[in-house]
Amino acid sequence: MIIREFKRPDLKRVLEIELASFDDPYPAHVLVDIYNLGAGFLVAQQDNIVVGYIIFWIRFEDDGHIISIAVDKKYHRKKIGTQLVETALEIFKKYNVNRIRLEVRKGNRKARKFYQKLGFAEKTSLIDYYEDGEDAVIMERFLNEGTESSTFEKLSDEEINTEKSDS
Repeated sequence: MIIREFKRPDLKRVLEIELASFDDPYPAHVLVDIYNLGAGFLVAQQDNIVVGYIIFWIRFEDDGHIISIAVDKKYHRKKIGTQLVETALEIFKKYNVNRIRLEVRKGNRKARKFYQKLGFAEKTSLIDYYEDGEDAVIMERFLNEGTESSTFEKLSDEEINTEKSDS
């Protein structure tokens, strides 16, 4: 398996994975818009087939955000999601980004456990975050040891992005 940058011909396959993975998938034009805005967009490819992807960006000078990640269900439990996240974290490190955040559905225990195994901690909930009214959990990871604040900080509206991130 290889992880490489997204290319426009990958869109059809990424959209198939998106549609199969989420109850509220991004439409194709939103994925293209995010890509065109300069977001990091990686795909995992196995035997010339895109089997997963991750989209992320730097929101502020020192603040990264994982927008979306998904792996084709046929390829679950093969560490593809882990490799995608770890590759994104390495890119964040290259740009001196220290804090990484993401949102995940409160009821998606599998995704929450996945992120916890990768060093993310649950910070707070966002009420009615998703279109169907489900709450989101903000998860956070610091890339440099010793920089995590011990107390919860109140997030401003500017810091809360309206994107989703489930695995």
